[in-house]
Amino acid sequence: MIARRTRRQRDPRRAVDVTPHDSVVLQLVDVTKVFPGPTEVRALDGVDLVVERGELLAIVGPSGSGKSTLLNVIGTLDRATSGSVFIEGRNAATFNDKELAGLRSSRIGFVFQQFNLLEGLSATDNVATGMLYQGASMRRRRQAAEVALRRVGLGHRLAAKPSTMSGGERQRVAIARALVGDPAIVLADEPTGNLDSVTSAEIVKLLLDLHNEGVTILVITHDNELAAQLPRQVRVRDGRLDHDWATERAGQDAPTPAITELSAS
Repeated sequence: MIARRTRRQRDPRRAVDVTPHDSVVLQLVDVTKVFPGPTEVRALDGVDLVVERGELLAIVGPSGSGKSTLLNVIGTLDRATSGSVFIEGRNAATFNDKELAGLRSSRIGFVFQQFNLLEGLSATDNVATGMLYQGASMRRRRQAAEVALRRVGLGHRLAAKPSTMSGGERQRVAIARALVGDPAIVLADEPTGNLDSVTSAEIVKLLLDLHNEGVTILVITHDNELAAQLPRQVRVRDGRLDHDWATERAGQDAPTPAITELSAS
């Protein structure tokens, strides 16, 4: 849902405009990423983006457009050269490396194209690793993992190991792992990239079902066909966002969200 723009307030601690808006999960403000070298590469160039709670959107663009760099910056795997990345109102730029690791483990779920599963572990134990740094007991992690696997349609494969699974089942395990810690946002990097067309359609349906349940999901992809199936598409070109289809369709500006106290807790 695209909310109406409300009156902005100036926060004296940082040079960005803020507006009370509790439904916003992610905001990027004038984010730039520069890779220095003999030929400087400006991978991101003044990116502004707002993602509200419960949205499902695609960040789509060709190879070299900057979308992978954008994923890394949003996921706090890499720091922006300038600008601000706010996760639920908290400015990632103010966090040290340990605090960022805590933020990733508790508030961001990752789904990778290559699945990144541990072959020696069962589906349940693979998913349980998604809560490894949250301080939960093994029993609690496994219980939560079983719930997550049933949520993605794998209740019958709890004890199976990745080597016995199809590509679609492996990706479902990866999605369950991303969901298990109840993150604020799930980042899916080319989630259908290694799958055939039938299995890809099943994974897209699963993402849409999770969206209908209220899960916030951001998909990074070069696949225009996949992007077209999602409610919102943001296109990247030369490190800039040059098209935001859902916002334009609504005929409204994207909202400016609340930025809350910059605590790492």
